[in-house]
Amino acid sequence: MNLAQILIEALESLNSNKMRSGLTILGIVIGVAAVIAMLAIGAGAQNSITGSINGIGTNVLFVFKGNQEVDIKNPRALTMKDAESISDPFSAPSVAAVAPILQGTVEAAANGEKTSLTVNGVTATFASVRGETMLEGDFITSEQVLGQASVALIGTETADKLFGRHDGLIGESIRIAEQPFRIIGVLASKGGGSMGSQDNRILIPLSTARTRIFQRDGNDTVDTICVQTTSSDTSTQASDEIKQILRMRHRSALGKDDFTIFSQADMLSTASTITNVLTIFLGGIAGISLLVGGIGIMNIMLVSVAERTREIGLRKALGARKSDILTQFLAESSLLSLFGGIVGVLLGWLIAFAVEKVAAAFNVSFSPSITLNAVLMATIFSATVGLFFGIYPANRAASLQPVEALRSE
Repeated sequence: MNLAQILIEALESLNSNKMRSGLTILGIVIGVAAVIAMLAIGAGAQNSITGSINGIGTNVLFVFKGNQEVDIKNPRALTMKDAESISDPFSAPSVAAVAPILQGTVEAAANGEKTSLTVNGVTATFASVRGETMLEGDFITSEQVLGQASVALIGTETADKLFGRHDGLIGESIRIAEQPFRIIGVLASKGGGSMGSQDNRILIPLSTARTRIFQRDGNDTVDTICVQTTSSDTSTQASDEIKQILRMRHRSALGKDDFTIFSQADMLSTASTITNVLTIFLGGIAGISLLVGGIGIMNIMLVSVAERTREIGLRKALGARKSDILTQFLAESSLLSLFGGIVGVLLGWLIAFAVEKVAAAFNVSFSPSITLNAVLMATIFSATVGLFFGIYPANRAASLQPVEALRSE
């Protein structure tokens, strides 16, 4: 028998039991669709997180208080003096700019609406260090920081929540932690990030945040120091320079740093590791349904062998070889899984598309990504499952003796 004859007979056999074949294919469809959808969602999450981190800039470092790798009691807080020392071009020639930050979650109110959001106390250098752009208005100036001005920059998501729009807001009033502020600008949208939405926030002068919004030990403590290096190639050198400065200022013992420096590479590595594990986990769970579908194929093929015992005996009596019978049943099981794989890929794409639309409806920037490798892997794996689980029924059919087969009822 040639390949065309084998495929034609396999299709005729499957067509003769449409309901049974359809239900068997359904198991593979669900398995493949689950694998495709889970891999797409995992890839989309990874792209979203890494994209947000990349948006920070390839030459930005973050300095935090404390060190999880070393057990240090009462680590020293970061201060404005630390930030000034890091910005010294003689001590840290690889540093281009420094932006100290005070940060906290407070309640803001305006236009009869209230919302809880992130408030950052920043300096004028924050815009260049973090790559901030304005939708309208101007960024906070050094004069406003020195004068402890009651001015604020508002994110687009916050603006929509409080005012129902994100344009024409300059001069509007807003209360932050029950304190009145005047809006001087609207920040351009940055979308969601690994640390939450970058659009649901308010920026105010750091001096104003310290005296009127946040309670801090000391008059010059800060939560984070953002450092912009001269280039992405000097990030490592800048990190070493910052470590030396802070060790001297904090009088840290060797190997007892009471601060942590994160680079974009560190964040990308951590985020990629987490999302990869998550994707493998989700794909593994979805793969179980493929195995269940494969077991369903084996079960149906065994039933088919039992029902067609006389047919198998007649074929062998007329000269069919064992390899012909084996190939025939393997072709049927492979076609079942292949059809299921193709339909499953389409269903998986529809699920991923639906997830993207649901995310968009909730104003979440998330786009599942279906790669060619995922499609090929799921299709090949489904065909392999059908072939693997079809071997035993096919071999059992091929091993029947003609006389015994013809006697069966």
